[in-house]
Amino acid sequence: MNIVMVASECAPFFKTGGLADVIGSLPSALAGRGHTLSVFLPKHTSLPLEIAEQATFLQSFDVRVKWRKQYCGLYLYQTEEISYYFIDNEYYFKRPALYGENDDAERYAFFTHACLEAFERLQLEIDILHCHDWQTGLLPAYLHQRRTEQLPKTVFTIHNLKYQGVFPLTVFDELLHFEENDRPQLEMNGAINFMKTALLHADWITTVSPSYAREIMQQPFGEGLEPILWQRQHVLSGILNGIDDESYHPGRDQALYQTYTHQPARKQLNKVRLQQELGLPVLTESPLFVMISRLVEEKGIPLLLEVVDQLFSSETMQIIILGDGDRRLADALQNVAARYPDSFRFIGEFNEQLARKLYAASDFLLMPSRFEPCGLSQLIALRYETVPIVRETGGLKDTIRPFNECSGEGNGFSFTHYRADDFLHTIRYAIQQYARPEKWRQLQLTMYNSHLGWDQSARIYEQLYHQLLSGEADI
Repeated sequence: MNIVMVASECAPFFKTGGLADVIGSLPSALAGRGHTLSVFLPKHTSLPLEIAEQATFLQSFDVRVKWRKQYCGLYLYQTEEISYYFIDNEYYFKRPALYGENDDAERYAFFTHACLEAFERLQLEIDILHCHDWQTGLLPAYLHQRRTEQLPKTVFTIHNLKYQGVFPLTVFDELLHFEENDRPQLEMNGAINFMKTALLHADWITTVSPSYAREIMQQPFGEGLEPILWQRQHVLSGILNGIDDESYHPGRDQALYQTYTHQPARKQLNKVRLQQELGLPVLTESPLFVMISRLVEEKGIPLLLEVVDQLFSSETMQIIILGDGDRRLADALQNVAARYPDSFRFIGEFNEQLARKLYAASDFLLMPSRFEPCGLSQLIALRYETVPIVRETGGLKDTIRPFNECSGEGNGFSFTHYRADDFLHTIRYAIQQYARPEKWRQLQLTMYNSHLGWDQSARIYEQLYHQLLSGEADI
């Protein structure tokens, strides 16, 4: 099949979250199964120089954004498996932030129109057009508008329903190329909603885990879109994300102090070196917990703040938090660090190399999320032989099986209700198992056998694509 993916970010080019990791690895998994893959991306200013220098300029053309006529440069970066096309316009994309600008509607309307123009100019034969998140939400609607038999089938993936691309009603007249009778399909609660548009027009909708697909059809997870998701549930499915298990490989990761594979003693060296680097007491027999996360409430940071005093009053343990975001949460975490200088560190940034060191050095990863569409941190933690402690929601529920000390089954620890007491109890139970060498070894063996890569999910996507093209899918 000829598969085209369109997204706003992609590792290793530019990244703000898990979407970039998916676009960085899923196309490779599909290409490895014999398909032709093209990926269309904005040419953000954060594109690494070595990639930009290798990209070939193909052509330039004008793109209409209603009355505006904007320049578009089209660049190709070719790897052995994938063609990456970059849409260039410095006015829209030569900025530090990928999102959060006042003119995001115009930026991504331009990107959408530029992609449609590029498809035609390149004369691409597209079987499947796979769009990701609200930034690409207009594409299925524009293709649906054409009503010709040669259209590709469209798949739209929701990576996080909370972010919908909601803009003032004026956007419809000022930026979009739709007829007036199309307006109701784009409008919601007195605004234009790019996500809603995609949900109504895509041939198939996927989310990034089966549990999240079920959760978003009800409040509060549906974020106001649950009536539409109920309406289209016959074309909605959840397919788990994977990780690039070659990139995330503790046996070859050069960011680590010491590489290892199923070698607890070598993993322990990473713990000692990290404690030394961060000025923490070297406590080899006490558990080290990490949280690597955006600082937003839905990641469960308020739960951690609620229980941290009780933990440090009764347990010998250390916690390291890495991430940036909400200033109020950052200040609260900094306050905890000041109170517990020998037990707690807060690093208010995101640093990919340091994150890898944390995964490798820690005994436990904390993910007490209020909701989590899929989550990649728990998968990376498993890959680095670090035990996840998660709340049972979304992809966390689908990937982490709670440890059973009697049978030895399970690859982590989990709790059901979003409550501080339940979180505290789960951490204490995990510490108890850590202190029991036989149980800890059982847990490690199960963790080693966790499925983390894209093979299985890529097969499911491939099957879905085939069903859409054959007409077997219930569209």
